[in-house]
Amino acid sequence: MTVSVLLVHGGLWDAMDADGFWGRPGITAALTAALDPDVSGRVEVLAPDRPQRATGWDLEVAALGEHLAKRSGPVRIVGASNGCTAAVLLAARFPELVDRLLLAWPATGDDPAGNERARVGMMNRGCPAEVADGLLGVGILRGVPDAELASLDRIPVAVLPSVPENPSHQRKTVDALLRSIRGSRELPGCAEPPVPGFPPFLDQLVRTIVEFVN
Repeated sequence: MTVSVLLVHGGLWDAMDADGFWGRPGITAALTAALDPDVSGRVEVLAPDRPQRATGWDLEVAALGEHLAKRSGPVRIVGASNGCTAAVLLAARFPELVDRLLLAWPATGDDPAGNERARVGMMNRGCPAEVADGLLGVGILRGVPDAELASLDRIPVAVLPSVPENPSHQRKTVDALLRSIRGSRELPGCAEPPVPGFPPFLDQLVRTIVEFVN
C-alpha cells in the first residue's frame, strides 16, 4: 500500500506554482527525505500545480482530483493559503481516499477589505470581475460554505497559523476553523514559504507535517 501526501500550494490568479511554493523553499525535498516508508508500504509526496487561471473552484478540484483518482492507498492533504479551499473540497469529494487534512496558513475569506484587495489584484492580472467574485466568496474559507466545514469531522484535521498573522492570513480564520471543525487541533505556526521570513522555519514545518501525516 502506498500512502500519498498531496501538497496543494497557495496563490490565486497569479504566477505561483508548486515549485515556487513548495520546491524552491526546500519543503518538497525535505519532506520526501523525512517521510520514511513504514512496514505497510511506501510514502510518496505529490506537489502538482493548481490551475493558475481557473474560473471556478470546481475546475481546480477536477484538475487536482485526477491525481487522487490514480491513488490506491490513503491520501493526506496539506493545503496552503488559498489552496486550503481546494484541499477542503477535495476531502469532501474523495471521502474514500482522503483520511487526513492539514490547513496551513488558511487565507482569510470573510474580511471585506482583504477581499477587495484580492479582487483588485486579480482583475489587474486579467481576471473577469464575475470570476473574481465567485472565487473569493464570503465564507471563512473562500469558496467553501461554512456549513460544509462541519462534514470534515470524520477525519483528523489540523490548522497551522501564519506567525505572525498578516492581513491575508488572519488569526481569526484559524480560530473560526477550529470552532467549525469538531475535533480539529492547532499545530505550531510559522511564516508562509514564499515570504523572506520562512527559511528559519523549514525544519520546524517539515517536522510538523511529518508528525501529522504519520
